[in-house]
Amino acid sequence: MSEVSFEELLGAAKREAVKFELRDAYMTSDPTYLGWLAGEPVEKVSAGYGDWTDLVRATVARGVRVRRVRVVSEPVSEYMRFEHAVTPAVNLSGGEEIRWLTRQGARDLLIPAVDVWVVDGETALFLYFSGDGELVSSEVVTDQAIIVPIVQAFSAAWDLAVPHEEFKI
Repeated sequence: MSEVSFEELLGAAKREAVKFELRDAYMTSDPTYLGWLAGEPVEKVSAGYGDWTDLVRATVARGVRVRRVRVVSEPVSEYMRFEHAVTPAVNLSGGEEIRWLTRQGARDLLIPAVDVWVVDGETALFLYFSGDGELVSSEVVTDQAIIVPIVQAFSAAWDLAVPHEEFKI
């Protein structure tokens, strides 16, 4: 199946969109991340993700629940410190629910090897990144034999994960 945009994916959601986020760093050449590293205020760098916040806000306004579990190494990477810092303005303000789970906390779970969004338990969007965190490609899957175990793993991870407000870095 051809690649799909996040706008199309979330636009098709009727009940829920969930994401497993599994890397310790993403697109470290992103100017917003580099600005944060250089000391720019969180408010300024968060504004660079306004389109995402607006997309999530519109999705949630339609009655769709948007949740994300970030599985992270400890100590967390500098990039995860950045994500933690911008999460209130970028994710939470749009209505997205974020939880954090350490890799040790995920030890007993069978989770996907790559980042994946699942919409309404019916469509999965797998995201493939290079070793340095650049998005290489994506793949849409609708095979329930693949999706059902991911949804089950997400549910288990969600139950173990710590809400953003309680996860201390």
